[in-house]
Amino acid sequence: MGGSHGPAPFRAPEKSAYDDLPDGLLIADDAGRVIVLNPAGQRLLGRTADEVLGRDFREILTLTDQAGRDWWECTTPYAGLATRTGQPERQLTLGRGPDGEPRDLLVTARYVRESPGGPLVRLAVAFRDTAARRRQERSRADLVSTVAHELRSPLTSVKGFTATLLAKWERFTEDQKKLMLETVNADADRVTRLITELLDVSRVESGRLELRRQVVDVPARVHKAITGQTVAGQLAERFTVRVEEALPEIWADPDKLDQVLGNLVENAIRHGAGQVVVTVEPHGDGVLVGVADAGSGVAPEVAPRLFTKFWRGGRRGGTGLGLYITKGLVEAHGGSIEATTAPGGGALFRFTLPAGTPSFAAR
Repeated sequence: MGGSHGPAPFRAPEKSAYDDLPDGLLIADDAGRVIVLNPAGQRLLGRTADEVLGRDFREILTLTDQAGRDWWECTTPYAGLATRTGQPERQLTLGRGPDGEPRDLLVTARYVRESPGGPLVRLAVAFRDTAARRRQERSRADLVSTVAHELRSPLTSVKGFTATLLAKWERFTEDQKKLMLETVNADADRVTRLITELLDVSRVESGRLELRRQVVDVPARVHKAITGQTVAGQLAERFTVRVEEALPEIWADPDKLDQVLGNLVENAIRHGAGQVVVTVEPHGDGVLVGVADAGSGVAPEVAPRLFTKFWRGGRRGGTGLGLYITKGLVEAHGGSIEATTAPGGGALFRFTLPAGTPSFAAR
């Protein structure tokens, strides 16, 4: 494993860059001695840099494959074909994690050679915990399950009514036909909303959310959201809007702001009770908007989970994506959102929007 070459010089600026990596990184020199273990790697291995520097990399990163074989004996980085450039990512087991127990890691190796086909002068091994991947896989499975469940009901209804109308059109009165078509239309709207939510989730998670900022009248958007609820059948007397004067000029995407306000007002109606109070007031150089209901409030242990995907709080109905999307839309504007219990009881959702300028809005 050794060679005539000494360790390649290591510069401090490189180490600083390694320190910022989210994944663990171990680098060994041409003799297999550890010369770098970044902070993420130290956390994953439960060892400090002082403990490992200068030691054989195989002692520090003891890896076995799914068959229980020593990974380094199988791959022999410092021997074998000189044309090899590394090992693709695969799941391996670390012999001893920070808690002393075996731990699964996703590991990638890169072989740095003096020249193409030349001897190995540096071995770089990147590794990360599999927990993040498992969470992603669970999230994808939950998403598929949720979509399948939410689509099944409206599509079954659409299929049933259209099949019935096609087969027995002449047997129904005009009023019966109209009722069936209205039901089909409502279920089609439900499917459209679900697809829109899924697209919003994708944009939020990928950072591809586009904002078309312009000067918005925040109180006017609040009244628009409430008008939408009264048109849908809610009593106007159930809503109260309180607006403080001297609000700063706010640059925001009006459609996205409508979506945020609509989600919060609808949430207050669905899960709350009694009066829904919406407040708009100055906050720093921006505004603070609050939406409060008269329900049972928000337990402190529940508040952090309200904005996660698929959180329904034990209630049936809905995808559990509305508040997750709302949080993403608010944060895309540079604001923040929180859920607490209102002073008089009930849930209180508050979000901030920073003031903007034309130059800021153009970015």
